[in-house]
Amino acid sequence: MSPATDQIKKAKHYATQAHKRIRHKRKYTNQPYDIHLKAVAELVSTVTDDPEMIAAAWLHDTVEDTPVTFHDIEREFGAGTAQLVSDLTDVSKASDGNRAVRKAIDRAHLAQAMPRAKTIKLADLIDNCRDICNNNLRFARVFLTEMAALLEVLGDGDAELFAQARQLLSDCAASLQIERIPILFQGGEQEDSAADKLLSHQHAQLQFITAFTAKDIAEPLRSFDGEQKGPGILQKMEELNLFEAGVRIDGFIDGYVLPADICKDKLAKCVRQFRKDQVLDGDASLSEVIHVLTRHTHCFVSLLGSVAGVITRSDIQKPIVRMWLFGMITLIEMNFAERIRMKWEDESWSSLISSTRLSKAKELLEERRRRKQKCDLLDCLQFSDKARIIIEDPEELEYLGFNSKRIAKQISKELQSLRNNLAHSQDIVTHDWPQIARLAKRFEKILSR
Repeated sequence: MSPATDQIKKAKHYATQAHKRIRHKRKYTNQPYDIHLKAVAELVSTVTDDPEMIAAAWLHDTVEDTPVTFHDIEREFGAGTAQLVSDLTDVSKASDGNRAVRKAIDRAHLAQAMPRAKTIKLADLIDNCRDICNNNLRFARVFLTEMAALLEVLGDGDAELFAQARQLLSDCAASLQIERIPILFQGGEQEDSAADKLLSHQHAQLQFITAFTAKDIAEPLRSFDGEQKGPGILQKMEELNLFEAGVRIDGFIDGYVLPADICKDKLAKCVRQFRKDQVLDGDASLSEVIHVLTRHTHCFVSLLGSVAGVITRSDIQKPIVRMWLFGMITLIEMNFAERIRMKWEDESWSSLISSTRLSKAKELLEERRRRKQKCDLLDCLQFSDKARIIIEDPEELEYLGFNSKRIAKQISKELQSLRNNLAHSQDIVTHDWPQIARLAKRFEKILSR
């Protein structure tokens, strides 16, 4: 066996064991993580026989996802392989900001990588794209936008894999009926100008929907060993003001307890098991969090395959969630305005609202123009006015997924009520939870149309 083959075989074993030790699985299929590593390595080996590149393909997630360090990689496989792994490892931290900010940081890091590393990243994108588009259509829309942005800086990777990645992106977008991805290449050049991308409502909506995630609002889940006695843990929870705690079995958080659950026996005897629909990945959307909290008192957040955080309804009062809710309502209003402009030209929609409301809008338009503000009459309508125009048109009503005017009007009122409570710092969980729960289901449905 040649030294090159030995290096690749060693990297395969090393990476497989590193991920296996932390019980790392593929997110959607629950397969061993080395399934992904093998796919990436095989794709890379179709375009090169460089042993460092193929070894790095096996190792590309070890530092990012496991306790392995760059020093470990360099010691075992040499400086060349370690540098490739370094180029492929995300550098952003949770404290850097939301997902969009972190992805921008990691994209800038990847832009500086050597072409050999970019070739491996192309293989990584291809396999991840196939997995996500086959298993999570909602997140696929987010991933495809992020993938398109990454392709912008991967052009000097292998040409064959770049072409494969671009074609896969196009095919997946078509299968999801995505008419336009904000950053997409044809023939190596951008279809849209930077200004066009920034002004794209679709892009803005997608970025906002995915900007805040479960891990942004989760609280750390304090945990105790299951072998400890219940009374002592109860006292500790009272001292720490904990309303829930994780229970560790063999070093892993295997369930949780509430103060009322704790018995005199070992903590392991009192444990509640996590329900499958109660645990979300850290990158899950806030809509998904709200769905869970509609069914359960607690939503648990998993990071790297292990439960690490907890969210309750009280966390929905946090500024991040309030800002997200207000922003989502604003995006729905933008969506209404865009639909109105497409459907009614020359302000022919004006016959669908009352003369009083129209008069007030005209007064506001005159004042804004006096202040040299760029706007039109539609911009001066209130949310309720725009909703009324949409609701009065059967085609638009059907497009937005409403079965009747009555339901649409009720939802419109709830949106306005929630927005008012958000704007005036009112308690939204006690009074508005039913509306929040229903609206969370409709938010992404409306915005994805």
